[in-house]
Amino acid sequence: MRTFILTAALTLLIPFCLLAQQEPVDQAMMQKIRTEGLEHSQIPVIAHYLTDVNGPRLTNSPGYTHAAKWVVQTLKQWGLQNAAMEPWGQFGKSWSLTGSYLALKTPYYQPLIAYPKAWSTGTKGPITAPVVLLDTLSEAAIDKLGAGIKGKIVIVRPHDTALVSNFTPFATRYADTTDFSKLPDMYMLERDDIAKYGDFFQKLYAVRKHLAAKGAAALLNANMHGRDGTIFADGRMYYAKGYTSPLPEVTVSTEDMLRLYRLLRSSQPVQLEMNVKAQWDSTDTKGYNVVGEIPGTDNELKNQVVMLGGHLDSWHSGTGATDDGAGCIVMMEAMRILKTLGVQPKRTIRIALWGGEEQGLLGSFGYVKKHYGNPADMKLTAEQKNVSAYYNLDNGSGKIRGIYLQNNEAAGPIFRSWLEPFADLGATGITSSNTGSTDHLSFDAVGIPGFQFIQDPLEYETKTHHSNMDTYDHLSMDDMKQAATVIAAFVYNTAMRPEMMPRKPLPQPGRFVFDLDFPL
Repeated sequence: MRTFILTAALTLLIPFCLLAQQEPVDQAMMQKIRTEGLEHSQIPVIAHYLTDVNGPRLTNSPGYTHAAKWVVQTLKQWGLQNAAMEPWGQFGKSWSLTGSYLALKTPYYQPLIAYPKAWSTGTKGPITAPVVLLDTLSEAAIDKLGAGIKGKIVIVRPHDTALVSNFTPFATRYADTTDFSKLPDMYMLERDDIAKYGDFFQKLYAVRKHLAAKGAAALLNANMHGRDGTIFADGRMYYAKGYTSPLPEVTVSTEDMLRLYRLLRSSQPVQLEMNVKAQWDSTDTKGYNVVGEIPGTDNELKNQVVMLGGHLDSWHSGTGATDDGAGCIVMMEAMRILKTLGVQPKRTIRIALWGGEEQGLLGSFGYVKKHYGNPADMKLTAEQKNVSAYYNLDNGSGKIRGIYLQNNEAAGPIFRSWLEPFADLGATGITSSNTGSTDHLSFDAVGIPGFQFIQDPLEYETKTHHSNMDTYDHLSMDDMKQAATVIAAFVYNTAMRPEMMPRKPLPQPGRFVFDLDFPL
């Protein structure tokens, strides 16, 4: 009987013990954040100005600078302090597209869907030229064609010679019953991996120089993982010091490339009209981030910082709406929510929108290296100890479903408590997994707790990521309202909790190296 009573007593105590271990949450403030974020959102307005009005934001381009200045002005209008464009280091030449045209001239006239590669040279005026086919893009194949390549527009035999049927929906969501703890771990590139990419790009550059030396007029790239007029056109490394664009390079839609291939295979004469105009500028070769903050008010904690961000740069064929305009829009809205509510945070809350992410996390790593230390030698600054956490959003405009712990297990119970007020909005998931390829890694590499949120995929990877479809109309406004609300709450809680966020053991020196001597 005594054993039964003791067991019953312990059973009754367990919920109270668990309750005592939970992170305290200011429910009244959570409700205020929900009301402002969901009922008075400025997401559509911010999205319109960042994408439609400012346009593409290729790193160090006039479009990027224009957008960065607009963000600074907007943050200042909201009352944030120290809003500015902050240089992160040397990037390279500025490039912008001022004209682009490609059309089939023979055997009949029809415009083609095509976008030049970023940092491609222009055609120096309109050209009309025959098209020739290479079996592979290699020096051997180029030499085999010999003098027949001079003055010609070159295409390479597609890997797939027919449009692949696809009956899978482009856009998907996680089910509410998804077990997010089972999400796969994404490996972070380390020195040896990045060096292999460097070798690949050097070979890519060499073969294009060889093609130009043989007199080719231009190179058309296949776009075989896109369809229905969607083009994934990124860029080459020609912005960097010591590199020049050997010849005009254009990515063509899958359907148009397959038509050109079939015409050539049936021995039909094929001519194209082409005109690519690009503007280069080496006046300012520095790269810039945008920063702004709500200063902390607690005398003992105000020098500590909570950071949130996404990358401001984009590719050039769309307006960078989902990659990563969505992250910037959401993070700006989170700051607006907190400022509108008159929050007086104990710690300073700082937003940072990064440049050069698409070229290898350059903006965030430059900022981290400048302020917090270099992962190459792990010689850390005093500032590094004052950053409680960095929160990142860079997986499209889907709603937040939870958060990656980046193997920071001690943060799990804290985040679980913070997600509870938003369970009805679908934000419930926690996974220990790492996720890679974006700016939280720069912070994680020097031992600062860096986190990326789990998001509904929507059509991010299948349709809009790095494509000409990355525009305002592919943004999910309601999802971004939810995301801004959740993130504003996370940032508020981090800024107000008595202790800083728990940290993992420091990485070993040299494990993560970003600034190698070649551009990605």
